[in-house]
Amino acid sequence: MTNAAKKLHTSQSAISIQIRKLEERLGLELFDRQGRNLVLTTQGKLALDYAEQIFTKGKELLDILLESPTEYQKNLRIGAISNLSRNFQEAFIKPLFSKSELRLVLQNGRLEDMLERLSSHQLDILLSNTPVSTYKSYPLSCKLIAKQVISIIGKPLDSGQGKFTLPGSLGDYPLLLPSSNSDFRAQFDMLCDGWALQPKIMAEVDDMAMLRLLARDTPNTIALMPKVVVRDELRSGTLVEYCQIPELYEEFYAIYHRGQYMNPVYQEIIQSRPNMG
Repeated sequence: MTNAAKKLHTSQSAISIQIRKLEERLGLELFDRQGRNLVLTTQGKLALDYAEQIFTKGKELLDILLESPTEYQKNLRIGAISNLSRNFQEAFIKPLFSKSELRLVLQNGRLEDMLERLSSHQLDILLSNTPVSTYKSYPLSCKLIAKQVISIIGKPLDSGQGKFTLPGSLGDYPLLLPSSNSDFRAQFDMLCDGWALQPKIMAEVDDMAMLRLLARDTPNTIALMPKVVVRDELRSGTLVEYCQIPELYEEFYAIYHRGQYMNPVYQEIIQSRPNMG
């Protein structure tokens, strides 16, 4: 209580009176008095969560009102989780370069770090392949903006190798897989269980850019990934799609602040569908 009074430049008794009045108005206790210490009750913790959101919204309001409309509308801070396909990210942001008035700030990182930046208003939009609707009690909107079927990708087959079939040919090649953190990897493992198949796993890779390089540069292997990851290699013929796995998809989401004021530029971006061809 003494430390709080110092930070607020007021007296300890004034804070005590305000807390007591709030508790009387609510008809419940926000603190447990344990000796000389105050410990938040369950209701107190809930009140604190909402209070923090209220103050965050107040800061956001001031930032919007004090920043000129021109400046506010031309800044867009986009985050992406680090294992998201770079080709997908490019497909999402490429149309934005036609908007000469728009200034982009692009950031990458772990999902937890990116959600922290989003909740603290350091980001406007987060691109993810994992849906998230809330973070530390902070409500978020999550919109599906694209999905792509998962494929088996590899180097062009020699004429003597025969046709690749699913699931029969899966056991004939060393396999490059995304890590178990990937949603579609977990689904693939369940399919293999259903097929009574134990694939020969050569490597499990967290980063899609690395998975792309390994698929391109490692002979006699196959890789599990969406085609957007190796879009350029498929166009050039360096890699080919052996088959699609219709039961498997990677989904791509735009995550943003629920209920926040959103200028028309942001709305247009979230409504758009990236061209991943």
